[in-house]
Amino acid sequence: MVKKEYICIVCPNSCRLEVTDDHGRLTVEGAGCKLGTAHGEKEYKNPERMLTTTVNIEGGTHRRLPVISACELPRDKMEDCLKVLYSRTLKAPVACGQVIEQNICGTGVDIVASRSMKERG
Repeated sequence: MVKKEYICIVCPNSCRLEVTDDHGRLTVEGAGCKLGTAHGEKEYKNPERMLTTTVNIEGGTHRRLPVISACELPRDKMEDCLKVLYSRTLKAPVACGQVIEQNICGTGVDIVASRSMKERG
């Protein structure tokens, strides 16, 4: 039997969850609502997060461009995704919402620009 503790981030209550895995049978205690129970199960089975960072850009009005994942990524892929993004150098101009990296690290998730960047000049 495995027990893990999490803090629920679904609503402002920040319930303290205790997820117990008894040979594949999950139970969640401490959740104040059904959303908290679902969050605890998901966090135990497959934790995911949004990815926000900046990438290098040449010829723009700034040297870095903020980017964000189009949806949540598996948490265990975050470091690999960051390595890919930090190795990239874009060229201005870039439009807000433009796809910067498709299917990053085979996750099926696109990385998009979270602001526009004009060419310097």
